[in-house]
Amino acid sequence: MVADRKGPRAPKALASTAKAIDERFGGAAWARKSMRKAFPDHWSFMLGEIALYAFLVIILTGVFLTLFFVPSMEEVVYDGSYTKLRGVEMSQAYASALRISFDVRGGLLVRQIHHWATILFMAAIVVHMLRHFFTGSFRKPRELNWLVGIVLFMLVMLNGLFGYSLPDDLLSGTGLRILEGVLLAVPLVGTYAQMFLFGGEYPGDVIIPRLYVIHVLLIPGILAALIPLHGVLMTWRVTHTTFPGKGATNRTQYGYPFFPVFIAKTAAFILWVFATCAILATLFQINPIWLYGPYDPGAISSGSQPDWYMGWLEGALRIMPAWEWNVMGHTVALSVLIPALIVPGILFTGLALYPWLERWVTGDRQIHHLLDRPRDVPARTGLGVAGVVWFGVLWAAGGNDVIADEFNIPLYWTTWFFRITFILGPILAYAITYRICLGLQQRDRALVEHGVETGIIRSPDGGYTEVERHLHPEEAAPITDGRPPPAIVLARPGQERPQAPGNRSLPGRLRLALNRHFTADLAKPAELPNGHEDQKRKTVEPPGTNAAEDQGRSR
Repeated sequence: MVADRKGPRAPKALASTAKAIDERFGGAAWARKSMRKAFPDHWSFMLGEIALYAFLVIILTGVFLTLFFVPSMEEVVYDGSYTKLRGVEMSQAYASALRISFDVRGGLLVRQIHHWATILFMAAIVVHMLRHFFTGSFRKPRELNWLVGIVLFMLVMLNGLFGYSLPDDLLSGTGLRILEGVLLAVPLVGTYAQMFLFGGEYPGDVIIPRLYVIHVLLIPGILAALIPLHGVLMTWRVTHTTFPGKGATNRTQYGYPFFPVFIAKTAAFILWVFATCAILATLFQINPIWLYGPYDPGAISSGSQPDWYMGWLEGALRIMPAWEWNVMGHTVALSVLIPALIVPGILFTGLALYPWLERWVTGDRQIHHLLDRPRDVPARTGLGVAGVVWFGVLWAAGGNDVIADEFNIPLYWTTWFFRITFILGPILAYAITYRICLGLQQRDRALVEHGVETGIIRSPDGGYTEVERHLHPEEAAPITDGRPPPAIVLARPGQERPQAPGNRSLPGRLRLALNRHFTADLAKPAELPNGHEDQKRKTVEPPGTNAAEDQGRSR
């Protein structure tokens, strides 16, 4: 039997069903195009997938937990399997959390998978965000997708706080007590906000049910809408970004087609993410609420540490001096207001506005599908590392009492150390990172000019000389290929008085100063030495690529 030139046909029933669906809902052409869309194979692109699949694990385990958790603050006497707490009065929320841990088959495992998946989710979001920042993929046409990612980061952090507050144990109650103090520190409306959330004087009897609704319904619903928007629709609309390399341009996308390659790989990756969460939950205990006991507003404990993604706010509260401001008989608690509201406000506002701030500084309005190597843009990379150090110092300061206890040093020493490091650490990190980027740029130029050391020594004239091999075209491409610049020079070097009237104002002079610093040490394509002209690359197309024409090509 001779095969049809058009290839094997689908079964008649399947073809008829597909035709009927397409006639009613459309999308067949879009589906065929999507099946051929190229997906990059670089490892860093899997960070977003880790976050997505960790979110799926959170949803699945969360559904299981809701079947047994009782979001009530009604007092009961515990009579469960954990003998050390039998006869103790506690809320139904805490009693049900103990029941999940000790009496429900697989309950403790699922509860710990849920918690570890949240930890992994937040870690993947942060690293994914850093990858976008250091490579410049937040630039046009992806600014809105970056903004959606920042909103997701904030929502997940807030939902994590509400989630580990639900068991109503002593540790989670301590976190709620801090939340109440933050609300009360807000001028004018703080008292009303606290009364509205807690339903009266702290702790009230409605906070757990309200957090439960927010944690399992409101925020997950928003996340379920934003995550597909961030990870699928906006990403699908434009070409995927690609790293500099052989043949990589603003109009060319190298990767593997969505079907069947990406589908097969991502299905396996889902299982790997779930397996990782399960292994962590099996081998490493997390949040043993039975050791803390039920929440008691009069009880305190040392060494109370929140999850890592909230630890930086804890650290900001701990190192803040006890400043107060009395205005017309009212006290403004700056010692709480600044670390709990101003510091995160600066962080999230700065992150959200950064694409537009960098565009203002650089004057760059081009479309970018080709990523930057971090070493090629020292100013941006230095700023990113400074932010990481700033965040890390606050996170470490959240455990200043534990550090003081473990190393047997006074608590005030650790507090002052973190206060000083909070200011000097980011500055030193920026300067050191900037110099490292320049050193890596110089090393790249040396590799192009002289080649790679092979470790082979020869001595034809009595001396010792190491044999060097020239870079292969694939190795030299990220260094020698031209690409759209990440910034333009707004004023010529040495120009003392900018001619544009707008540049004479204070913002204009500030912009020129920042632009000179940003563009001072941008990497330029290195020239291959004589004799290797065949390895040179053509410069990429001029700026202004039309996003509508950016369709990926499968390799």
